[in-house]
Amino acid sequence: MFRRRAPVSAPVTIWFEGEEVQAEQGESLAAALLAAGVSVFRHTAVNGAARAPFCMIGNCFDCLVEIDGETARQSCLATVREGMKVRRQQRPRSTEPDD
Repeated sequence: MFRRRAPVSAPVTIWFEGEEVQAEQGESLAAALLAAGVSVFRHTAVNGAARAPFCMIGNCFDCLVEIDGETARQSCLATVREGMKVRRQQRPRSTEPDD
Protein backbone atom coordinates (compact mmCIF):
# COMPACT_ATOMS: atom_id res chain seq x y z
CA MET A 1 0.00 0.00 0.00
CA PHE A 2 2.77 2.46 0.92
CA ARG A 3 6.12 2.67 -0.84
CA ARG A 4 9.17 4.80 -0.25
CA ARG A 5 9.86 7.32 -2.98
CA ALA A 6 13.61 7.04 -2.43
CA PRO A 7 15.89 4.43 -0.87
CA VAL A 8 16.68 4.77 2.82
CA SER A 9 19.79 6.98 3.02
CA ALA A 10 20.28 7.18 6.81
CA PRO A 11 19.12 3.77 8.06
CA VAL A 12 17.94 3.13 11.60
CA THR A 13 17.11 -0.39 12.78
CA ILE A 14 13.93 -0.79 14.82
CA TRP A 15 12.10 -3.94 15.89
CA PHE A 16 8.39 -4.57 15.34
CA GLU A 17 6.90 -7.69 16.93
CA GLY A 18 10.43 -9.13 17.10
CA GLU A 19 11.17 -8.55 13.40
CA GLU A 20 13.90 -6.20 12.20
CA VAL A 21 12.67 -3.15 10.26
CA GLN A 22 14.87 -0.63 8.45
CA ALA A 23 13.64 2.93 8.89
CA GLU A 24 14.84 6.35 7.76
CA GLN A 25 16.44 8.44 10.49
CA GLY A 26 14.07 11.26 11.48
CA GLU A 27 10.86 9.73 10.12
CA SER A 28 7.81 8.97 12.22
CA LEU A 29 7.36 5.47 13.55
CA ALA A 30 3.98 5.22 11.78
CA ALA A 31 5.57 6.11 8.42
CA ALA A 32 8.35 3.56 8.96
CA LEU A 33 5.93 0.76 9.82
CA LEU A 34 3.60 1.58 6.94
CA ALA A 35 6.58 1.57 4.54
CA ALA A 36 7.55 -1.85 5.96
CA GLY A 37 4.11 -3.22 5.10
CA VAL A 38 2.54 -3.22 8.57
CA SER A 39 -1.21 -2.84 8.17
CA VAL A 40 -2.51 -3.48 11.72
CA PHE A 41 -1.18 -1.38 14.60
CA ARG A 42 -3.79 -2.18 17.26
CA HIS A 43 -7.22 -3.67 17.91
CA THR A 44 -10.10 -1.71 19.41
CA ALA A 45 -11.18 -2.35 22.98
CA VAL A 46 -14.87 -2.64 22.12
CA ASN A 47 -14.96 -5.29 19.39
CA GLY A 48 -11.34 -6.03 18.50
CA ALA A 49 -11.48 -4.33 15.09
CA ALA A 50 -8.09 -3.79 13.45
CA ARG A 51 -6.79 -0.22 13.29
CA ALA A 52 -3.92 1.56 11.53
CA PRO A 53 -2.82 5.19 11.15
CA PHE A 54 -5.47 7.43 9.65
CA CYS A 55 -4.75 11.11 10.23
CA MET A 56 -0.94 11.01 10.79
CA ILE A 57 -1.18 14.19 12.93
CA GLY A 58 -2.12 12.84 16.36
CA ASN A 59 -5.88 13.42 16.32
CA CYS A 60 -7.43 10.01 15.71
CA PHE A 61 -5.44 7.68 18.04
CA ASP A 62 -5.78 4.77 15.59
CA CYS A 63 -1.98 4.40 15.45
CA LEU A 64 -1.46 3.47 19.11
CA VAL A 65 1.39 1.02 19.75
CA GLU A 66 3.62 -0.11 22.60
CA ILE A 67 7.10 1.44 22.40
CA ASP A 68 9.86 0.00 24.60
CA GLY A 69 7.25 -1.31 27.04
CA GLU A 70 5.24 1.92 27.24
CA THR A 71 1.68 1.42 26.03
CA ALA A 72 -0.72 3.78 24.26
CA ARG A 73 1.93 5.70 22.31
CA GLN A 74 0.90 7.51 19.14
CA SER A 75 3.22 6.15 16.46
CA CYS A 76 2.53 9.08 14.14
CA LEU A 77 4.05 11.45 16.72
CA ALA A 78 7.03 9.25 17.70
CA THR A 79 10.32 9.56 15.82
CA VAL A 80 12.22 6.35 15.13
CA ARG A 81 15.44 5.75 17.02
CA GLU A 82 18.04 3.00 16.81
CA GLY A 83 17.01 -0.19 18.61
CA MET A 84 13.42 0.91 19.33
CA LYS A 85 11.23 -2.08 20.22
CA VAL A 86 7.63 -1.77 19.08
CA ARG A 87 4.63 -4.05 19.58
CA ARG A 88 1.01 -3.87 18.56
CA GLN A 89 -1.22 -2.22 21.13
CA GLN A 90 -3.01 -5.12 22.81
CA ARG A 91 -6.76 -5.07 23.29
CA PRO A 92 -7.54 -4.57 26.99
CA ARG A 93 -8.76 -7.65 28.78
CA SER A 94 -12.40 -7.95 29.70
CA THR A 95 -13.41 -6.75 33.16
CA GLU A 96 -16.12 -9.41 33.27
CA PRO A 97 -15.40 -12.32 35.64
CA ASP A 98 -14.62 -15.69 34.06
CA ASP A 99 -17.28 -18.34 34.70
